[in-house]
Amino acid sequence: MEKFTIHTGLVAPLDIANVDTDQIIPKQFLQKTERVGFGKHLFHDSRYLDHSGKEPNPEFILNKPQYQGTSILLARENFGCGSSREHAPWALEEFGFKVIIAPSFADIFYGNCINIGLLPIKLTEAEVEQLFAETDGAELNLRIDLPNNTVSFTNANKQAITFNFSLSKFQQYSLENGVDSVGWTLKKLDKIEAFEAKMPCWQ
Repeated sequence: MEKFTIHTGLVAPLDIANVDTDQIIPKQFLQKTERVGFGKHLFHDSRYLDHSGKEPNPEFILNKPQYQGTSILLARENFGCGSSREHAPWALEEFGFKVIIAPSFADIFYGNCINIGLLPIKLTEAEVEQLFAETDGAELNLRIDLPNNTVSFTNANKQAITFNFSLSKFQQYSLENGVDSVGWTLKKLDKIEAFEAKMPCWQ
């Protein structure tokens, strides 16, 4: 996966709480064995008025002209709840999202995001509410600085605002270095092989 350092992008405000993984990527699109082709089905039941996905819903946030090219998703609490399918973050990433901001995330979804380089940021309810207010009738661009754990922007009154967030040391390391859990394990391969060489054959 790619290293994550600093990202600046347009925010798409999804003002819905408890968005589950079946809403993010409906079950009928989970038949692929490879990790591509899910982005076009992201939020399928909300993005389209028909089952085949040929008639876009003009009222859905991601279909509105001003949010084309968005890379930061702003959401409400408990984002990514439901089943533990990895396809949900895959679909978000392939669609073009680099960052998801919410007051809280489902634990498994949160970990799945980290493992593919998609940055989930937890902010306070008040901070998220302020961001939603800033998107009301105006475009909002955020600067995400992972090494310094900050979210910054200029508000409607031309004031510079900064919010802070935190990750565990391992999550921070993984994203900044572009290393998932498998890649991190492979970095220890020499120690693993040395340990295994000392083990009795019956083990």
